[in-house]
Amino acid sequence: MIVIVDYGVGNLASIVNMLRRLRAPAIVSSDPAVIESAEKLILPGVGAFDHAMRRLRETRLIPVLEQRVQRDGVPILGLCLGAQLLTVASEEGVERGLGWIDASTVRFDATRVAEKLAIPHMGWSDVTPSRPHRLFASEEKEQRYYFAHSYHLHCTDPSLAIGIARHGYDFPAAVARENVMGVQFHPEKSHVFGMRLLQNFCEIEARDLSDVQV
Repeated sequence: MIVIVDYGVGNLASIVNMLRRLRAPAIVSSDPAVIESAEKLILPGVGAFDHAMRRLRETRLIPVLEQRVQRDGVPILGLCLGAQLLTVASEEGVERGLGWIDASTVRFDATRVAEKLAIPHMGWSDVTPSRPHRLFASEEKEQRYYFAHSYHLHCTDPSLAIGIARHGYDFPAAVARENVMGVQFHPEKSHVFGMRLLQNFCEIEARDLSDVQV
């Protein structure tokens, strides 16, 4: 069972709808007991970093998430802001992130983005896999996803990036460290490409996870 973590921040309905199309057993829950039984977790998110982290603390979900992800090795996929919450901190606010990925969240550098390119970055962009990982396993040569963000991940260890996108300059569009995965885009809004990525996540088994996957 995939549990989509409900902490009051995120576009849950579209995620549920896409998983239903994949016939993947999934449930939306904020109940720690349900999260304890999850085989996989999805951490959604839209809005501001500090608000999302405060909501996670207010709902008292961090301890059970720490247990399942850090101790039990349950696969987790962060989506958009949910991926940013996996990092240590964000330039957007003062709250500490979950720190499960050795990365920070930074604002797009306007001095490196051409005037014709707006911030926030909104719309479809190509994502190029930067190292083999089962999340991007596909026969499609082109992989395009829908983005909506003003901040992006910056990895302390560049090898944590598994996918790269470009908006004025290259930035990590997807990261992974063992069972912890995050994507800056919205797979639930990315049609066939997003469906394939979520299918890949559904098929990942915790025992199969390693630093490099194909």
